[in-house]
Amino acid sequence: MSAAPASKRALPAHGWFGLAVIVGAEISLMAGEPSVAGWFTPIVWTGYVLFVDALVRRLTGRSYLTSDRGEGVLVALASVACWWLFELYNAPRFWRGGAESVGLWWQYHGLEPNLFLRRVGYDWSFATIFPALFLTAAALRATIFHGARVRPRRLSPKTLGLMTALGAVSVVLPLVIVSAWLVPLVWIGWALVLEPLNARAGRPSWLADLGHGDASRLLALLGAGAMCGVLWEFWNYWAATRWTYTVPYLGGVKVFEMPVLGYLGFPPFVLECYAMYHWLRGLVAARSAPTPVL
Repeated sequence: MSAAPASKRALPAHGWFGLAVIVGAEISLMAGEPSVAGWFTPIVWTGYVLFVDALVRRLTGRSYLTSDRGEGVLVALASVACWWLFELYNAPRFWRGGAESVGLWWQYHGLEPNLFLRRVGYDWSFATIFPALFLTAAALRATIFHGARVRPRRLSPKTLGLMTALGAVSVVLPLVIVSAWLVPLVWIGWALVLEPLNARAGRPSWLADLGHGDASRLLALLGAGAMCGVLWEFWNYWAATRWTYTVPYLGGVKVFEMPVLGYLGFPPFVLECYAMYHWLRGLVAARSAPTPVL
């Protein structure tokens, strides 16, 4: 008997459990339950990942928790490692040698006093970032942006080399010149460096897709960045352990805690995450590894 078509599949049980986690976390937060309020970000985003993973399973027949568990682990590990890299950019004390612990662009408040539990909270939260983005993009690509096409255009090797060079400057400059004005470079630099390398190596790449006229992956990623960005800021605003921002341009004009211009950073951010993940995946995965979920 053939498998049921995507539209006929029921939402897997872990999707309903994820929704229950989200709703339960929201109710507990509003009720003032302190442990949930302090751990709200990792809890609610775990629920979100469970729900979207189940949705992608329903839509495509694949997901990190069912058919591609090995990749799911790799995505989570890459998410933790890459976000700690961004934390280094955010913390000039690492480069200046000072004791100041306030982040350059974002700062955390209400942190767990126990250092071990604080690290658990950090890593748990960071591990949800890439899965949330990629699963959301996979759902969007299977629905809204399915079959999206543009005129095929392949960039010349010279243009790809120029992108990589500009990206290299972008990722190094914020480490050399510690300035809050340079935060946009952090969210585009690694994409400029790694996306051309992924395209040349035959790894999953929205840049290579555009060369074939396929815009579905690019549009899905951009949409996922926008959607998850709004959710990050919405859920963060009510949490007891939360973050705020120091932004030099229109920093006082905010939606939740994020200055309005900051929302423009989420779409390029997801492109960077995607490029970083597939570059890392290309280093560790065998050539015979299955096609990734996204």
